[in-house]
Amino acid sequence: MRVMPLGGLKEIGKNITLVEYRDDILIIDCGFSFPEDEMFGIDVVIPDFTYLKENMERIKGLIITHGHEDHIGGVPFLLKEINVPVYAPPLAMGLIRNKLKEHGLAMEEHVIGAGDIFNVGAFKVEAIHTNHSIADAMAYSIKCPGGHLVHTGDFKIDYSPLDGKRIDLAKFAQLGQEGVDVLLCDSTNVLRPGYTPSERVVVDSMNEIFAKTEKRLIIATFSSNIYRIKYFMEASIKYGRKIAISGRSMENVLTLARELGYVNLPESAFVDIRKIGNIPDANITIITTGSQGEPMSALTRMANDSHRAVKLKSGDTVVFSSSPIPGNAKAVTNIVNKLYEKKVNVFLSDFVDIHVSGHACKEELKLIHSLVKPRFFIPAHGEYRHLREHARLAESMGMDRGNIFVMNNGDALRITGKQAKVEPAAAPAEDVLVDGYGVGDVGNVVLRDRKQLSESGLIVIAVSIDSNSGLLAARPELITRGFIYVKENMPLINEATEVVYESIDKWNNLGSEDINALKSIIKDDMRGFIYKKTRRSPVILPVIMDI
Repeated sequence: MRVMPLGGLKEIGKNITLVEYRDDILIIDCGFSFPEDEMFGIDVVIPDFTYLKENMERIKGLIITHGHEDHIGGVPFLLKEINVPVYAPPLAMGLIRNKLKEHGLAMEEHVIGAGDIFNVGAFKVEAIHTNHSIADAMAYSIKCPGGHLVHTGDFKIDYSPLDGKRIDLAKFAQLGQEGVDVLLCDSTNVLRPGYTPSERVVVDSMNEIFAKTEKRLIIATFSSNIYRIKYFMEASIKYGRKIAISGRSMENVLTLARELGYVNLPESAFVDIRKIGNIPDANITIITTGSQGEPMSALTRMANDSHRAVKLKSGDTVVFSSSPIPGNAKAVTNIVNKLYEKKVNVFLSDFVDIHVSGHACKEELKLIHSLVKPRFFIPAHGEYRHLREHARLAESMGMDRGNIFVMNNGDALRITGKQAKVEPAAAPAEDVLVDGYGVGDVGNVVLRDRKQLSESGLIVIAVSIDSNSGLLAARPELITRGFIYVKENMPLINEATEVVYESIDKWNNLGSEDINALKSIIKDDMRGFIYKKTRRSPVILPVIMDI
């Protein structure tokens, strides 16, 4: 048996792991990650499917742990390349189905529930109920003749979850008694001591906010956190408030949740967001997207006075029932500042218990390790610091250091009996950048150009050359964007134009007729001149017109 993560190691997001036995491959999750700040113009980052495309006849299925984007966001891109059956819990399957409609794709789907046991190729798979910040989160036991793997997915241990369904610790204990060869375990919160608080903590804090809020209550949270949103709705009814929904993803997920029976409230409890002006401020709750400061989200539009239906007022209360995910803190802070400027009451999870994590802290991880008792361990789902700390935790519980493997994406762990060995770089695992409809066609050179454009701008040098004489047919023209304001810098433009003349003379003296050679000379000369004068490095783009 081989275990090969193609994403999710030494990073947050883009989770995908392959389990191989002889001619069969099983895929666990297929997510995306959000671009880093330097990835200008990139929408999302997906896993590298090169190995899967080269071995597509071996792929027997894709199983999904839960419906968060870092676990399902890459599915449409995978299914464009490979036709593979998808096994997923109900909510995740519904979310994937919606994604595929947007991409014009179909799939062979198999909806699974906790406790289901099913065969995928050579693999016997059992779904195990866990707790997370989304409904239907699953861990998986995967058995084949080559070994037994347990994959926790994203989880925490909540003894009082809002849906009343606790994580199935008894099943983890049973699997541990049967014998587990390798454990892949969520590392996100390994640096946090103790236990992750229960969702009930949020209920207690929000009850107090509902009771004390006298005007409009606007709650921003993740659209996928169905049971928390359901509580917000039930509390709104309890406190005599109508419910308005704002944000496309929130509307879509709630429509799906109602279809699946997770939310079952009367239509009379809701009001169209466009008609909230007919409701007294004390009798309205708005549940919205935008908890991460997303530029086009409903809450951001409210803060920017560009929301069609909601104009914020002094005395409104905005609750961020979330914490910023890595990279979003600045965007959230900007929105919070705008809300304060509007004299809006703001509640943040930094100061009030209005959000709890969906990931297990250190003591919960210890419990899972003690129950599963794996022979080998791969820390998963985290940056390098998380993986390394999780490795230390496993070692502190008596696990042999030689049986703990902190791996890179693309490495494979080959398990043969009681032995395991890492095979470095067994498959390509580069970031694949998605830019609009383009997948993988934006590389480092393009990103470097975009970064350079953002920092120093662009100079276009238009040169007309007489094709007969090789001489200038007109004065060179310099056009700048994002570099300098031309009208205020004519001396520099005039000097730069002289540099172009000198470059053309240099080209003529070489006796060359190669237009590309002229472009190179102009670009090199201009780059040196501009840097000497301004200490800046704009993109230089010579355009030669042969007349």
